[in-house]
Amino acid sequence: MKSLPPFAPKLLAAAVALALPVGAAWADIKIGFNVPSTGFAAADGKSALDGAKLAVAEANAKGGIAGEKLELVVYDDQASPKEAVPAVTKMIEKDNVVVGVSGSYSGSTRAAASIFQKAQVPYVVAYAIHPDITLAGDYMFRVSAMGEVQGRGGAKLVQNLGKKNVVVVTVKNDFGQSLAAGFKEGASKLGLKVVNEYEYGMADRQFGPLVSKVKADNPEVIYASGYYFNAGPLVSQLRAAGVTVPIIGQEGYDSEKFIDIAGPASDGTLITTSLDRDSDSPVTKTFLADFRRATGVGADMVAASSYTATSVAIEGLRKTGGKGGEALKNALASGTYDTPIGKLAFNDLHEVQKSLQVQIVKDKAFHRHSVISDAVLLAPPSKPK
Repeated sequence: MKSLPPFAPKLLAAAVALALPVGAAWADIKIGFNVPSTGFAAADGKSALDGAKLAVAEANAKGGIAGEKLELVVYDDQASPKEAVPAVTKMIEKDNVVVGVSGSYSGSTRAAASIFQKAQVPYVVAYAIHPDITLAGDYMFRVSAMGEVQGRGGAKLVQNLGKKNVVVVTVKNDFGQSLAAGFKEGASKLGLKVVNEYEYGMADRQFGPLVSKVKADNPEVIYASGYYFNAGPLVSQLRAAGVTVPIIGQEGYDSEKFIDIAGPASDGTLITTSLDRDSDSPVTKTFLADFRRATGVGADMVAASSYTATSVAIEGLRKTGGKGGEALKNALASGTYDTPIGKLAFNDLHEVQKSLQVQIVKDKAFHRHSVISDAVLLAPPSKPK
C-alpha cells in the first residue's frame, strides 16, 4: 500500500472542516465568568467561582451540551469597573464565549453589561443589584432581586417586627445606595419613620462617631447596608456600645465570615437574602449538600446565586443546542427555572419576581426567620415604555 503524500493530512483536515455545518467548532462551549478573584472582594469571588464551577461540573457529568463539554472562562475583575472592561472584552473577542455570567459586584457588572449588550452576547447576573444593569439592553438577565426591591423588602420586615422608628446606615456605593433608595420608598408606603441617615466608606472599619450618633438617635431598629468585612465591625461596635435594637442587613452580610468577624455580637442579626439554609426545597437541599461536599464549607448567598446564574445560562444553552446570540437570549427569556434561590422566571426587563428570605444568626449560623412574599411591594420594574 502506498503511503500518503505529506500534504494529504492537511487536505483531509480541510475537507472535514468544509463538511462541518456553519457554526460548528472543535472547541468546547465557553461560558465567560467575571469575578473578583483578588482585591477586597476576593472572599466573595471565591464563593462565586465555587458555585459556578459546581454548576459546570454537574452539567458536564451529565454529558455537556450537544455532545460538547462546557468550559468556564474566568477573568478576575477585582470588583472594579476599570478591570471589568478589558476582561469581558477579551472573553468576548478572544475567547469567543457564547454567554457571560457575572459573579461580581454592581460596579464591575454595570461596566460589563454594555459590552455584552453591544456584542449581543447574553449576560446572566448572579447577585449584582444595581437597576442600570438590565437597562443596558435585552441581552441582560438578573437572577437576584434588584436593590430597590430588596430595600422595600427590608421596610416590610421592619413593619413585620412591629417597629416604626428607623435609622438607616448606608455604605457609599451602588449596592448601598440602591438598597437605601428602596428602603425609603417602602418606608414611606408603610408608615415608617426614618429618624436619621448616615453613610460610611467601603474602607471604613472603625465606626466610633457613627455608633455614638446612632445610639443618641435611640431608634427602634437599624437598617444597615454593607458587606461582611465592614458589617462585621459595624455590628460588633454597635453592640459593644450598648445598642440592643434589631439590626437588619442584606445579602452583603450573607457569609460565614460576617459571623466570624462580628463574633457573639452577630447573634440575632437579621438579613434579607436569597438563600434559605432551612429550606424544604429538594433543589436547595441538594445544592447545599453538594456544595459542602465539593468545597468543605457551607454555601452562602453569593455561591448559591452564582450557581443559579450559571445553571440558568446552561439551561438556555441546552435549549439552543449550544448556540448563543438571539436564539439563546430568547431561550433564556422564555424559560422557568427551579433553583436553590427559588423558582424563577424573567419579566420583560429580564428581572425576576420572587420572595425574600429572612435569615437570623443563631448558634453561629444563619437560620430561617421568615419569608417576605408581598407580590406588590416586591414587584420588579418592567421594561420602560
